[in-house]
Amino acid sequence: MTALIQTSYFVVAVLFILGLKAMASPVTAKRGIVWAGIGMVLATAITFATPGMQNFVLMIVAIVLGGGVAWYLGRVVKMTDMPQMVAIYNGMGGGAAAAIAALEFARGHVHGVVVTTLAVLGALIGSVAFSGSCIAFAKLQGIMKKAWRLPAQNAANLVLALVVLGLAIKLVMAGAASETGATGVVLDTTSLLAFFLISLLLGVVLTAPIGGADMPVVISLLNAFTGLAVGLEGYVLGNPALIIAGIVVGASGTLLTQLMSKSMNRPITNIIFAPITGEAQAGETITGTMKEASAMDAAAMMRFAQKVIIVPGYGMAVAGAQHKVWEMAKQLQEAGVEVKFAIHPVAGRMPGHMNVLLAEAGVPYDMIFDLEEINEEFSQTDVALVIGANDVVNPSARTDKSSPIYGMPILNVDHAQNVIVNKRGKGTGYSGIENALFYGENTRLLYGSAQQAIAEIIANIKTMQT
Repeated sequence: MTALIQTSYFVVAVLFILGLKAMASPVTAKRGIVWAGIGMVLATAITFATPGMQNFVLMIVAIVLGGGVAWYLGRVVKMTDMPQMVAIYNGMGGGAAAAIAALEFARGHVHGVVVTTLAVLGALIGSVAFSGSCIAFAKLQGIMKKAWRLPAQNAANLVLALVVLGLAIKLVMAGAASETGATGVVLDTTSLLAFFLISLLLGVVLTAPIGGADMPVVISLLNAFTGLAVGLEGYVLGNPALIIAGIVVGASGTLLTQLMSKSMNRPITNIIFAPITGEAQAGETITGTMKEASAMDAAAMMRFAQKVIIVPGYGMAVAGAQHKVWEMAKQLQEAGVEVKFAIHPVAGRMPGHMNVLLAEAGVPYDMIFDLEEINEEFSQTDVALVIGANDVVNPSARTDKSSPIYGMPILNVDHAQNVIVNKRGKGTGYSGIENALFYGENTRLLYGSAQQAIAEIIANIKTMQT
């Protein structure tokens, strides 16, 4: 039986790795999800056959309840709400890892320096991931509308980190004493409870001030935390499937976080300890006026252009306008216009948010381009249409050293001959940073929700068909 279990775990590991590799490409992503899913089902089945397992009824009830909720949410949650769902799913993984550690400590099954250290690290990281992800969910769902900062934010972060570190050291020392039989440090319930509560509070305090363009990076970071916590607790339980899954998720999440931080030209420490918030108004004074355009103006400019690049942002997502955008793009193609989509790595509210929405609408993968692939083409483009994107197209990131986003690579939308920006109002974007693009000589503003504005453009294009 032991050989069968170990062989099965090896198969699970292969399925996880192959699944992750397949997810690297939009063409094979669906296949990768299926492989990883089969691996997860196999890992769950092996768990039931593992010697020493108890409470089979409770395990089945938990799987049925959890699977039922996931199945229901998978059917009813809109694609535009995926960022908050990803955030809360991250949190559930981190919470589960922390709960494993709490249960093992309560049962007195954690002994020795190494095992106790891994259990404590997993509990700390899992707790931070859980509470931080809950805050991220509340922000993205609109439950928590403003960034919340303490008067001495970074000092509070440091104090909480030091306190929880002290408690963690005490727990490790107690674990070491239990192994050697030495007396002195004792694992008491009060310290254990304080460790978990302060760890949860640390996740809240770290995440509450973060918003705007930083949110996709934070979600990716919390995802990496969850993977790391699960891997550490897998070692504590001696479960290879948890170790492998945790390492795969933690490593991929860490790499993605680094890539996204590089895309913003901001160290991850700046994102956590000096986030861009709605209060961020620094930057040079922008001169000029914003010039308004009608849907008819926008339709005419694109209908008679040779090349149009569409830049989607969160405004398209929140309006659920991706299907209308694709309908408009097909109209332009039928009229002989070359159409491409340009996506910034941190566009939207989660990694790959825009890619998912465009794929759902049926936009072919070969029409979607990343920043590095398409940035040089804007200068040869007749019209760039920006739909609800803000910071990722702000020229101040190139020129204004006092801007909070200075140095962040952007899409060179302002290099196009004409720019149309669709936005809901005249205010600044979600981050609160004024956008120099809106005041450009070649820029026109098309106000209104993306759903309504694109529908009006489609109607006007139809009247121009010959």
